[in-house]
Order: sequence, then C-alpha cells, then structure tokens
Amino acid sequence: MSVSNIPSGARRMAYGADPNQFGDLWLPQGEGRHPVVVFLHGGYWRAKYDISYTHPLAADLAKRGIAVWNLEYRRVGQEGGGWQGTFEDVARGYKLLDDLIQPHQLDHRRVVAMGHSAGGHLAFWLAAGAPLLQGAPEAYLPLRAAVSLAGVLDLQRAWELHLSNDAVVDLLGGTPAECHERYVAASPAAHLPLHLPQILFHGTADTSVPYTISEDYARKALEAGDDADGVRLITQQGADHFEMVTPGTPEWEQVCAVLGEVLSS
Repeated sequence: MSVSNIPSGARRMAYGADPNQFGDLWLPQGEGRHPVVVFLHGGYWRAKYDISYTHPLAADLAKRGIAVWNLEYRRVGQEGGGWQGTFEDVARGYKLLDDLIQPHQLDHRRVVAMGHSAGGHLAFWLAAGAPLLQGAPEAYLPLRAAVSLAGVLDLQRAWELHLSNDAVVDLLGGTPAECHERYVAASPAAHLPLHLPQILFHGTADTSVPYTISEDYARKALEAGDDADGVRLITQQGADHFEMVTPGTPEWEQVCAVLGEVLSS
C-alpha cells in the first residue's frame, strides 16, 4: 500500500529515510503541557494495512485534549519490514518523541503507549522495554501505562492459534521451533511482569484476534507478579474488532473514558 497522505490537522515528521518511517503528531488546541498517546496501528504487521484508518481516532483524541504521536513503520512485504526492521522502526519512532516534548508543550510525565491489534503487540513491546534492542530501557521516556485494543500480546499463542494465516511466522521469519529466541525477544507475554499499569480492551465477538488472547495475557501478568490493581481486562460484550477504534461508538467512548482516568491521575 502506498504511503498514507498527510491528514488535515496533523504534522508529519520522519524518523528515518524510508517513506514509511514517520509519525503524525496531533496536537490539542490551546497551550499547556498536553498528555501524549503513542499510537500504533494494526493489520497483522502486513504492508497492505497502514496508518490511515487511525486518523479519525487520533483527531478525536486531540479534540479531547490529548496529543497523539501516531507512528507508521515498515511492515512485512516491504523492504526492511518484519524481523527486525518493524521493531527497530517502532523504537526509533518512539525515541523521536524526546525531541518533540519541549517545542510542542507535551507532558513527559503523562505518556501512554496504545495500539490496536498488531499495534497493541508493538505498544506492549515498548512497555516491556523494547527487549530486542540491547540497553533500550534507559533510552526511552518512561510510560505511565500501556493500553491494548484487541492486541496480539502473546506471539506464542498467536502461532498456536495460527492467527491470520500464521502472520506471526511472516513477522519473525519462522515458527517458535525455528527461531525461539525471536519469539522471546518480540513477545510482551515473555517479559512479564512489566511493572506498570496495563489496560486491555477486547470484544467478545472479535473474529480477528480472539478474546482469549487478552484473557490469557491478563492471567499470566498477574501470575508473574504484576499488581492486581494495575492489570485491567475490560470486556466489551458483543463487540468485534473495530468498534473500539471507531469514534462515536460506545466502545470507543469507554476507551476514552478510561484513558482520561489514567492520564489525569
């Protein structure tokens, strides 16, 4: 898919030379230290899906007083996408946020990583300290929380369930038996406990990423030692995969309400 056009209301900034290495910065009206959501789109890490479907939600969050650093990245099927380029892009894009804090009046104390579907996986990978990259935890702004919107948070389970025709095999270049170390480095579930608030939204009628992925992840996080008050699985009864990222739906309003609580605390 071609690179997304720059949406009205956003400022596009590159973090690399490839056309897909950019972020769109959405800013609220008015002055002040704005809280920030670092958002990562989904699409099972594949080139045919891009950032464009998230423009409406980014614009909506900005209207609510929340800045959004909406990241694009190289994906499977593009030169440099997959292992390891997709992960390096997410890390580099997040690192660029350091340079945006002061000139755009952003609040470095209120930064949340949030992603949808495969983007939920990438957001929680950041929350785990980008374990693929040596020394990464000290290189990034600390996160207040991580929010998953139907995220693929356990790559081993994604392979076991053969989600989206084994999309995770394409991402990592093999099965767990063939490249075990990559599954460990890339899967948030392999790095529990994360020791920060984790909020998981998931619809019970999701036909793209099954509800059990979030249910099992939340259980594993608690068993690993994450605080019981800090791991929240918010079940959206009867919801499928996209209601929670569609402004105007009850599911999106619920996401915004909880996000507002996290950023105001």
